[in-house]
Amino acid sequence: MKVVLPGGSGHLGRVLSRALTGQGHEVVVLSRRDAGPGPWTRCVRWDGRTPGAWTTEIDGSDVVVNLAGRSVNCRYTAANLREMMSSRTDSARVVGGAIERAEAPPRVWLQMSTATIYAHRFDASNDETTGVLGGAEPDAPAYWGYSVDIARAWEREQERAETPRTRKVALRTSMVMSPEPGGAFEALLRLTRLGLGGPVAGGAQYLSWIHEDDLLRAIDLLIARDDLSGPVNLAAPEPLPYRDFLRALRAAAGVPFGLPATRWMAGLGAFVLRSDPELLLKSRRVVPGRLLDAGFEFEFPAWPAAADDLVRRTRSSRRRAPRVSTS
Repeated sequence: MKVVLPGGSGHLGRVLSRALTGQGHEVVVLSRRDAGPGPWTRCVRWDGRTPGAWTTEIDGSDVVVNLAGRSVNCRYTAANLREMMSSRTDSARVVGGAIERAEAPPRVWLQMSTATIYAHRFDASNDETTGVLGGAEPDAPAYWGYSVDIARAWEREQERAETPRTRKVALRTSMVMSPEPGGAFEALLRLTRLGLGGPVAGGAQYLSWIHEDDLLRAIDLLIARDDLSGPVNLAAPEPLPYRDFLRALRAAAGVPFGLPATRWMAGLGAFVLRSDPELLLKSRRVVPGRLLDAGFEFEFPAWPAAADDLVRRTRSSRRRAPRVSTS
Protein backbone atom coordinates (compact mmCIF):
# COMPACT_ATOMS: atom_id res chain seq x y z
CA MET A 1 0.00 0.00 0.00
CA LYS A 2 1.27 3.49 -0.85
CA VAL A 3 0.48 6.17 1.73
CA VAL A 4 1.14 9.89 1.17
CA LEU A 5 1.55 12.10 4.24
CA PRO A 6 1.39 15.83 3.42
CA GLY A 7 2.98 17.65 6.35
CA GLY A 8 4.32 14.34 7.62
CA SER A 9 7.79 15.40 8.78
CA GLY A 10 6.62 16.54 12.23
CA HIS A 11 5.99 14.68 15.46
CA LEU A 12 2.79 12.88 14.47
CA GLY A 13 4.10 12.18 10.97
CA ARG A 14 7.09 10.38 12.45
CA VAL A 15 4.86 8.28 14.68
CA LEU A 16 2.61 7.32 11.77
CA SER A 17 5.46 6.80 9.28
CA ARG A 18 7.29 4.45 11.64
CA ALA A 19 4.19 2.34 12.11
CA LEU A 20 3.30 2.19 8.40
CA THR A 21 6.80 1.40 7.15
CA GLY A 22 7.02 -1.22 9.89
CA GLN A 23 3.97 -2.86 8.31
CA GLY A 24 5.76 -2.90 4.96
CA HIS A 25 3.95 0.03 3.32
CA GLU A 26 5.49 2.68 1.09
CA VAL A 27 5.30 6.05 2.85
CA VAL A 28 5.89 9.32 1.01
CA VAL A 29 6.12 12.47 3.13
CA LEU A 30 5.43 15.89 1.61
CA SER A 31 7.40 18.57 3.43
CA ARG A 32 8.07 22.29 3.06
CA ARG A 33 11.67 21.71 4.07
CA ASP A 34 14.34 19.09 3.56
CA ALA A 35 13.34 16.70 6.33
CA GLY A 36 16.40 14.49 5.83
CA PRO A 37 16.32 10.78 6.66
CA GLY A 38 13.40 9.56 8.70
CA PRO A 39 11.10 6.60 9.23
CA TRP A 40 9.48 7.21 5.82
CA THR A 41 10.31 5.73 2.43
CA ARG A 42 11.13 9.11 0.91
CA CYS A 43 10.45 12.80 1.34
CA VAL A 44 9.22 15.10 -1.47
CA ARG A 45 9.20 18.90 -1.33
CA TRP A 46 6.00 20.95 -1.60
CA ASP A 47 4.92 24.39 -0.44
CA GLY A 48 1.56 23.35 0.99
CA ARG A 49 -0.26 25.93 -1.12
CA THR A 50 0.18 25.32 -4.85
CA PRO A 51 0.12 22.30 -7.17
CA GLY A 52 3.47 20.99 -8.33
CA ALA A 53 5.43 17.87 -9.16
CA TRP A 54 4.39 16.43 -5.79
CA THR A 55 0.87 15.79 -7.12
CA THR A 56 2.21 12.76 -9.04
CA GLU A 57 2.73 11.07 -5.68
CA ILE A 58 -0.98 11.33 -4.89
CA ASP A 59 -2.03 10.02 -8.31
CA GLY A 60 -1.87 6.24 -7.92
CA SER A 61 -1.58 6.23 -4.13
CA ASP A 62 -3.89 4.20 -1.91
CA VAL A 63 -4.23 6.51 1.10
CA VAL A 64 -3.61 10.20 1.81
CA VAL A 65 -3.32 11.38 5.42
CA ASN A 66 -3.01 15.17 5.43
CA LEU A 67 -1.26 16.33 8.60
CA ALA A 68 -0.20 19.77 7.33
CA GLY A 69 -0.72 22.85 9.46
CA ARG A 70 1.22 25.24 11.66
CA SER A 71 1.69 23.92 15.19
CA VAL A 72 -0.82 25.19 17.75
CA ASN A 73 1.98 25.27 20.32
CA CYS A 74 2.57 28.99 19.94
CA ARG A 75 1.31 32.33 21.20
CA TYR A 76 -2.08 33.09 19.66
CA THR A 77 -1.02 36.39 18.17
CA ALA A 78 -2.91 37.76 15.18
CA ALA A 79 -0.06 36.75 12.87
CA ASN A 80 0.19 33.22 14.26
CA LEU A 81 -3.56 32.70 14.09
CA ARG A 82 -3.58 33.81 10.45
CA GLU A 83 -0.79 31.37 9.70
CA MET A 84 -2.60 28.58 11.55
CA MET A 85 -5.68 29.26 9.42
CA SER A 86 -3.93 29.60 6.06
CA SER A 87 -1.57 26.65 6.51
CA ARG A 88 -4.52 24.36 7.24
CA THR A 89 -7.02 25.58 4.68
CA ASP A 90 -4.47 26.04 1.89
CA SER A 91 -3.03 22.56 2.33
CA ALA A 92 -6.46 20.91 2.53
CA ARG A 93 -7.56 22.81 -0.59
CA VAL A 94 -4.50 21.89 -2.65
CA VAL A 95 -4.57 18.25 -1.54
CA GLY A 96 -8.25 18.07 -2.46
CA GLY A 97 -7.46 19.56 -5.86
CA ALA A 98 -4.73 16.99 -6.47
CA ILE A 99 -7.15 14.19 -5.64
CA GLU A 100 -9.82 15.69 -7.90
CA ARG A 101 -7.42 15.75 -10.87
CA ALA A 102 -5.84 12.34 -10.27
CA GLU A 103 -6.45 9.65 -12.88
CA ALA A 104 -6.08 7.01 -10.15
CA PRO A 105 -7.14 8.80 -6.94
CA PRO A 106 -6.60 7.29 -3.48
CA ARG A 107 -9.47 5.31 -2.06
CA VAL A 108 -9.44 7.25 1.22
CA TRP A 109 -8.36 10.72 2.35
CA LEU A 110 -7.89 11.15 6.08
CA GLN A 111 -7.75 14.86 6.89
CA MET A 112 -6.35 16.03 10.20
CA SER A 113 -8.77 18.09 12.27
CA THR A 114 -8.98 18.81 15.99
CA ALA A 115 -11.11 18.11 19.04
CA THR A 116 -10.83 21.84 19.74
CA ILE A 117 -13.78 22.25 17.38
CA TYR A 118 -16.07 21.36 20.30
CA ALA A 119 -17.31 23.75 22.94
CA HIS A 120 -15.55 24.56 26.19
CA ARG A 121 -17.81 22.71 28.62
CA PHE A 122 -17.89 20.72 31.85
CA ASP A 123 -21.44 19.38 31.97
CA ALA A 124 -21.39 16.64 29.31
CA SER A 125 -19.18 14.90 26.77
CA ASN A 126 -19.02 15.78 23.09
CA ASP A 127 -19.41 13.00 20.55
CA GLU A 128 -19.83 13.37 16.80
CA THR A 129 -23.65 13.21 16.91
CA THR A 130 -24.70 15.22 19.97
CA GLY A 131 -21.54 17.25 20.61
CA VAL A 132 -21.78 21.02 20.76
CA LEU A 133 -19.44 22.91 18.46
CA GLY A 134 -17.67 25.83 20.08
CA GLY A 135 -17.27 29.50 19.33
CA ALA A 136 -20.09 31.09 21.30
CA GLU A 137 -19.46 29.98 24.89
CA PRO A 138 -20.28 32.84 27.31
CA ASP A 139 -17.62 31.75 29.83
CA ALA A 140 -14.70 31.53 27.38
CA PRO A 141 -12.39 34.28 26.11
CA ALA A 142 -13.60 35.60 22.77
CA TYR A 143 -10.35 34.81 20.98
CA TRP A 144 -10.81 31.08 21.71
CA GLY A 145 -13.54 31.19 19.10
CA TYR A 146 -10.94 31.72 16.40
CA SER A 147 -9.51 28.25 17.11
CA VAL A 148 -12.96 26.85 16.42
CA ASP A 149 -13.23 28.94 13.24
CA ILE A 150 -9.93 27.43 12.08
CA ALA A 151 -11.19 23.90 12.73
CA ARG A 152 -14.47 24.53 10.92
CA ALA A 153 -12.67 26.04 7.91
CA TRP A 154 -10.21 23.15 7.89
CA GLU A 155 -13.01 20.58 7.66
CA ARG A 156 -14.98 22.70 5.20
CA GLU A 157 -12.15 22.58 2.65
CA GLN A 158 -12.22 18.80 2.71
CA GLU A 159 -16.01 18.74 2.39
CA ARG A 160 -15.89 21.03 -0.64
CA ALA A 161 -13.47 18.86 -2.60
CA GLU A 162 -15.26 16.87 -5.30
CA THR A 163 -13.75 13.42 -4.85
CA PRO A 164 -16.46 10.88 -5.70
CA ARG A 165 -13.96 8.02 -5.90
CA THR A 166 -12.23 8.92 -2.62
CA ARG A 167 -13.80 8.44 0.80
CA LYS A 168 -13.18 11.38 3.15
CA VAL A 169 -12.69 11.28 6.94
CA ALA A 170 -12.02 14.27 9.21
CA LEU A 171 -9.84 13.22 12.16
CA ARG A 172 -11.01 15.27 15.15
CA THR A 173 -7.90 14.48 17.14
CA SER A 174 -7.43 15.04 20.84
CA MET A 175 -4.04 15.39 22.54
CA VAL A 176 -1.85 12.50 21.35
CA MET A 177 0.20 10.92 24.13
CA SER A 178 3.35 9.35 22.71
CA PRO A 179 6.87 8.56 23.94
CA GLU A 180 8.15 10.00 20.63
CA PRO A 181 10.34 13.05 21.42
CA GLY A 182 8.87 16.45 20.67
CA GLY A 183 5.26 15.74 21.60
CA ALA A 184 2.84 16.82 24.32
CA PHE A 185 3.65 13.91 26.61
CA GLU A 186 7.34 14.74 26.71
CA ALA A 187 6.56 18.33 27.71
CA LEU A 188 4.04 17.31 30.39
CA LEU A 189 6.40 14.69 31.82
CA ARG A 190 9.24 17.20 31.98
CA LEU A 191 7.09 19.70 33.90
CA THR A 192 5.90 16.94 36.23
CA ARG A 193 9.46 15.86 37.03
CA LEU A 194 10.30 19.49 37.81
CA GLY A 195 7.52 19.52 40.40
CA LEU A 196 5.24 21.69 38.28
CA GLY A 197 2.61 19.06 37.53
CA GLY A 198 -0.10 20.44 39.78
CA PRO A 199 -3.64 21.50 38.89
CA VAL A 200 -3.98 24.61 36.72
CA ALA A 201 -6.71 27.14 37.60
CA GLY A 202 -8.31 24.55 39.90
CA GLY A 203 -7.94 21.72 37.40
CA ALA A 204 -11.65 21.09 36.80
CA GLN A 205 -11.30 21.57 33.04
CA TYR A 206 -11.41 18.32 31.08
CA LEU A 207 -8.53 16.98 29.03
CA SER A 208 -9.20 14.60 26.16
CA TRP A 209 -6.31 12.43 25.07
CA ILE A 210 -5.43 9.29 23.12
CA HIS A 211 -2.53 6.88 23.50
CA GLU A 212 -0.26 6.58 20.47
CA ASP A 213 -1.03 2.87 20.05
CA ASP A 214 -4.79 3.46 19.96
CA LEU A 215 -4.36 6.35 17.53
CA LEU A 216 -2.46 4.11 15.12
CA ARG A 217 -4.98 1.27 15.46
CA ALA A 218 -7.86 3.70 14.90
CA ILE A 219 -6.23 5.02 11.72
CA ASP A 220 -5.79 1.42 10.51
CA LEU A 221 -9.51 0.87 11.13
CA LEU A 222 -10.51 4.04 9.28
CA ILE A 223 -8.38 3.05 6.30
CA ALA A 224 -9.92 -0.41 6.18
CA ARG A 225 -13.59 0.40 6.86
CA ASP A 226 -15.28 1.66 3.69
CA ASP A 227 -18.45 2.47 5.65
CA LEU A 228 -16.85 5.19 7.76
CA SER A 229 -16.66 8.77 6.48
CA GLY A 230 -17.09 12.29 7.80
CA PRO A 231 -15.95 13.48 11.26
CA VAL A 232 -14.49 10.90 13.64
CA ASN A 233 -13.28 11.72 17.15
CA LEU A 234 -9.84 10.30 17.92
CA ALA A 235 -9.97 10.34 21.69
CA ALA A 236 -9.91 7.83 24.51
CA PRO A 237 -13.36 7.06 25.95
CA GLU A 238 -12.47 8.41 29.40
CA PRO A 239 -11.55 12.12 29.36
CA LEU A 240 -10.82 13.39 32.83
CA PRO A 241 -10.33 16.65 34.71
CA TYR A 242 -6.87 18.11 34.37
CA ARG A 243 -6.16 17.73 38.10
CA ASP A 244 -6.86 13.97 37.91
CA PHE A 245 -4.84 13.65 34.71
CA LEU A 246 -1.81 15.25 36.37
CA ARG A 247 -2.25 13.27 39.59
CA ALA A 248 -2.06 10.01 37.61
CA LEU A 249 0.97 11.26 35.67
CA ARG A 250 2.74 12.15 38.92
CA ALA A 251 2.01 8.67 40.26
CA ALA A 252 3.36 7.02 37.12
CA ALA A 253 6.51 9.17 37.22
CA GLY A 254 7.07 8.66 40.95
CA VAL A 255 6.78 12.38 41.69
CA PRO A 256 5.15 12.99 45.08
CA PHE A 257 3.87 16.53 44.54
CA GLY A 258 3.05 19.11 41.91
CA LEU A 259 2.80 22.83 42.49
CA PRO A 260 -0.62 24.22 41.54
CA ALA A 261 -0.91 27.18 39.19
CA THR A 262 -3.49 29.94 39.13
CA ARG A 263 -4.99 31.22 35.89
CA TRP A 264 -2.59 34.17 35.74
CA MET A 265 0.36 31.87 36.47
CA ALA A 266 -0.73 29.65 33.59
CA GLY A 267 -0.76 32.69 31.35
CA LEU A 268 2.71 33.71 32.50
CA GLY A 269 4.07 30.19 32.03
CA ALA A 270 2.55 29.95 28.57
CA PHE A 271 4.16 33.27 27.66
CA VAL A 272 7.58 32.02 28.79
CA LEU A 273 7.09 28.77 26.83
CA ARG A 274 5.84 30.73 23.80
CA SER A 275 2.55 28.87 23.96
CA ASP A 276 -1.01 29.93 24.76
CA PRO A 277 -3.00 29.34 27.96
CA GLU A 278 -5.97 28.09 25.93
CA LEU A 279 -4.13 24.76 25.62
CA LEU A 280 -4.29 24.43 29.42
CA LEU A 281 -7.53 26.19 30.30
CA LYS A 282 -10.08 25.10 27.71
CA SER A 283 -12.22 22.16 28.86
CA ARG A 284 -12.08 19.56 26.08
CA ARG A 285 -14.50 16.79 27.05
CA VAL A 286 -14.56 14.68 23.90
CA VAL A 287 -15.46 10.99 23.48
CA PRO A 288 -15.11 8.60 20.49
CA GLY A 289 -18.73 7.84 19.70
CA ARG A 290 -18.26 6.62 16.13
CA LEU A 291 -15.19 4.49 16.90
CA LEU A 292 -17.03 2.73 19.71
CA ASP A 293 -20.08 2.22 17.50
CA ALA A 294 -17.78 0.65 14.89
CA GLY A 295 -16.62 -1.91 17.47
CA PHE A 296 -13.20 -0.40 18.12
CA GLU A 297 -11.68 -1.64 21.39
CA PHE A 298 -9.19 0.63 23.09
CA GLU A 299 -6.03 -0.88 24.54
CA PHE A 300 -5.75 2.17 26.80
CA PRO A 301 -9.24 3.48 27.59
CA ALA A 302 -8.19 4.96 30.96
CA TRP A 303 -5.37 7.40 31.63
CA PRO A 304 -3.62 5.83 34.68
CA ALA A 305 -2.66 2.67 32.75
CA ALA A 306 -1.72 4.74 29.70
CA ALA A 307 0.49 7.00 31.83
CA ASP A 308 2.25 4.00 33.37
CA ASP A 309 2.94 2.57 29.92
CA LEU A 310 4.20 5.83 28.45
CA VAL A 311 6.52 6.56 31.38
CA ARG A 312 7.92 3.03 31.18
CA ARG A 313 8.51 3.30 27.43
CA THR A 314 10.11 6.72 27.80
CA ARG A 315 12.55 5.38 30.39
CA SER A 316 13.30 2.35 28.22
CA SER A 317 14.04 4.47 25.15
CA ARG A 318 16.42 6.65 27.16
CA ARG A 319 18.34 3.60 28.37
CA ARG A 320 18.68 2.40 24.76
CA ALA A 321 19.86 5.77 23.45
CA PRO A 322 23.57 5.71 22.52
CA ARG A 323 25.90 7.77 24.67
CA VAL A 324 27.82 10.55 22.95
CA SER A 325 31.56 10.45 23.58
CA THR A 326 33.13 13.71 24.71
CA SER A 327 36.70 12.54 24.18
